[in-house]
Amino acid sequence: MSELVSILIPCHNAAPWLAQTLESALAQTWPEKEIIFVDDGSTDGSLELARGYESRGVRVLTQPNRGASAARNAGLREARGGFIQFLDADDLLAPDKIAVQMDRLLASPPRHIASGAWARFRRDPREAAFVPEPNWGDLSGLEFLLRHYEAGWMMLPAAWLCPRPLLDEAGPWDERLTLNDDGEYFGRVMLAAAGILFCGTARSYYRSGLRRSLSRRKDVAALRSLGLSTELNCGRMLAAAQDSPRARAAAANGWQRLAFESYPTAPDLAAAAERHAAHLGGSPFPMPAGPAFQRMAHWTGWRLAKRLRDAWLRLRRV
Repeated sequence: MSELVSILIPCHNAAPWLAQTLESALAQTWPEKEIIFVDDGSTDGSLELARGYESRGVRVLTQPNRGASAARNAGLREARGGFIQFLDADDLLAPDKIAVQMDRLLASPPRHIASGAWARFRRDPREAAFVPEPNWGDLSGLEFLLRHYEAGWMMLPAAWLCPRPLLDEAGPWDERLTLNDDGEYFGRVMLAAAGILFCGTARSYYRSGLRRSLSRRKDVAALRSLGLSTELNCGRMLAAAQDSPRARAAAANGWQRLAFESYPTAPDLAAAAERHAAHLGGSPFPMPAGPAFQRMAHWTGWRLAKRLRDAWLRLRRV
């Protein structure tokens, strides 16, 4: 397999942060790399900024605005590397991130994927605090998904490094999805893999708190995308675990979290999610909110508590 790593960067209106992201890709110490930037109909100067990096070897592709999944698929079609690194246009990689993971992947049996440590930051990556999570370790794909749905632990897309043949086997990004398209995609990839190799010194940085971030969208269309990704991931997890009691509890928790996220914006979706959770035996975990919310929900029920919490958050933003 080629040791060339293709770094794929989808972008829609990320001009304020794009230069830092491109510099972090160019700074990778792994020598065999290509950088493919896919502009997804930006209107803020992102494309013009990226063109300024063509002289340094960045390949620039453009398409009308079709979403991040479509942009990643476009990058995959053009990628020549035997390994793929996804990098969102506002996130960053430590200079040796790819090198650390490549060293381990090349020394391991085939069909493995590599993960790494990641942390949030707002302005300066030096703010990032790398706090270990339960899914930071060598795991099977099924074990990772079980832990994810049991407690909501996630993994930044940039944290992964994957062999191209495995991605081809798992299939392209699902272009129906917007919110949690990455969770559905990597859930599919990790179940196809022989295992996950965790590289604790391979660091990536998630720029958090951006108002226009796709992950912050909570409109009906985004929530329905979250619902579809939950359905797909939980269905695959249950099949891989042969419908075990642990998998049923984890899937029920995934549906319960969807109910919480969907209410009151999409009450029909929230109600359907609760029915799925009940069918699986109910979730043993509380709703994903802090102690104050839990105390209020004990007296008012979680729906009224959620409405009151959302109203309070809206007042704070005024």
